[in-house]
Amino acid sequence: MKRSVKALAMVAAALMFTACGSSPSTSEPAPAQTEQTTTVSETSAETTAESDTETTTAAETTEAETSAEQTEDPAGGNTEEPDEVEEDADEEEDYTTGDASLDDPRNQDGIGENELLVVSFGTSYNDSRRLTIGAIESALESAIPDYSVRRGFTANIIIDHVKRRDGEIIDDVDEALKRAVDNGVKNLVVAPTHLMHGFEYDELVEKVASYADAFESVTFSEPLLTSDEDFKRVEEAIVDWTKEYDDGETAIVFMGHGTEHEYNFIYGKMQDLLTADGHEHYYIGTVEATPSLDDVIAKVKEGGYKRVVLEPLMVVAGDHANNDMAGDDDESWKTAFEKEGFEVVCVLRGLGENESIRQIYIDHVKQAVGE
Repeated sequence: MKRSVKALAMVAAALMFTACGSSPSTSEPAPAQTEQTTTVSETSAETTAESDTETTTAAETTEAETSAEQTEDPAGGNTEEPDEVEEDADEEEDYTTGDASLDDPRNQDGIGENELLVVSFGTSYNDSRRLTIGAIESALESAIPDYSVRRGFTANIIIDHVKRRDGEIIDDVDEALKRAVDNGVKNLVVAPTHLMHGFEYDELVEKVASYADAFESVTFSEPLLTSDEDFKRVEEAIVDWTKEYDDGETAIVFMGHGTEHEYNFIYGKMQDLLTADGHEHYYIGTVEATPSLDDVIAKVKEGGYKRVVLEPLMVVAGDHANNDMAGDDDESWKTAFEKEGFEVVCVLRGLGENESIRQIYIDHVKQAVGE
């Protein structure tokens, strides 16, 4: 589906206005979306003005990664002073996240007239970044060879952390867009790896709209969970991925991020779909919204299970997966279920590692470019 930059920016501004102070929703569907096409003439000074609206939000997409990233605002701001956050990140990081040199940051020039800008929140976990975001980018490059694939991260604190620790330079969205302009790109397709149309997606639309006059055409592909068909395909992918654990004595629990945005309803919708299709041993929870960890524990206890398998419902397996889900501290999901007497198995892999999930992103981009 093609999405108009101007129309998307207007919707994003409206959503940010109405969402301020709203409570999370797990059941109400989001407003219906209509198909749009984008031309540079649709973007005007009105769009640029809309892009000046800012809001402080919690990340709801690929998720906040590393202990520093947990305090990151998706728009690029932090809930702590930047120097303090970055210093804490260096002091606390005593683990190996993999070889950063194996990851392609996709920040090269020589783009050509057609660019596919893949935008992610990002992660400082090097192996997971390569196996998830990198795998999505590579799959898109193979599937849509007429477009040069480039990368943009929305979390500057992750970009700074990876640069300082590993020497790898990753473009933020502004840098990626300026690179596209400097390289004379005419046709820009923006492909978010976000799970939903949340706060971060809204802000991305506004950011891109402020550059739209520099291109002949700008289109957006849809986030992972947009249509009913998307939900069905994701359900099938995660069930097939975990079928070896579904023995009737094991609760299979997927941990999402959660958000105060109205699109938090996707988690409840996925749970309802799993239940309706007979996958009674599958449960969906979130770190920062509803269904909460307490909600999920209560449901699992009702099921009389012996074992719990935990897996992230996130594109990458970064800080939330390694610490909030699988960590050994008292606040982790693993510890919480162990305290309730369950044997716990943690599966540390992001959705981007799943070929069926990557195919959904491919199909969304093909729709955006008119294939």
